[in-house]
Amino acid sequence: MNKRKINIVLYEPEIAQNVGAIMRTCVAINARLHIIEPLGFIFDDRHLSRPSANEYKYVDCIRYDDWNDFITKHPNITLFCLSRYGQKPISDFDFSKINDNVYLVFGKESTGIAKPILKEHYNTTFRIPMISETRSLNIANTVGIASYEVLRQWNYLDLVKYETQKGKDYILSERWKGIEE
Repeated sequence: MNKRKINIVLYEPEIAQNVGAIMRTCVAINARLHIIEPLGFIFDDRHLSRPSANEYKYVDCIRYDDWNDFITKHPNITLFCLSRYGQKPISDFDFSKINDNVYLVFGKESTGIAKPILKEHYNTTFRIPMISETRSLNIANTVGIASYEVLRQWNYLDLVKYETQKGKDYILSERWKGIEE
């Protein structure tokens, strides 16, 4: 059994729709989600079911009272922070050499990860390249991009690389007939 796993760490998220979308991604890639409070929304079915496409029921999620609670419970891990202030793209790091869990940390929508945390993890703080006129990407998109970069370097781990519900050859099959192209 492979012991590699992606862990998505959300630092004080503010928007339920983003967290719901991230939950859906976590389920799809078999990632564990760590949510560090305080939150900017009520963490309940009403706020999370629609944006997660009801996947929130299946997400492996752990909540923490604050950053210190998270660090206390995970004392010896390497954190990879994603921030607009990172000095190198996440693709510059060789995740293929890591045979253990990877913890990707994403900041709150309004102000990101607290500056003291970024300073402490300066050498493992990355950014996703974009044009200079853009301040930042949506957090849910950033989680997807960063997660799939790690998974790409891990050869997509245990993820299925073809359509399983309709069949590997669905596009070539007769079942495709009649559907507008």
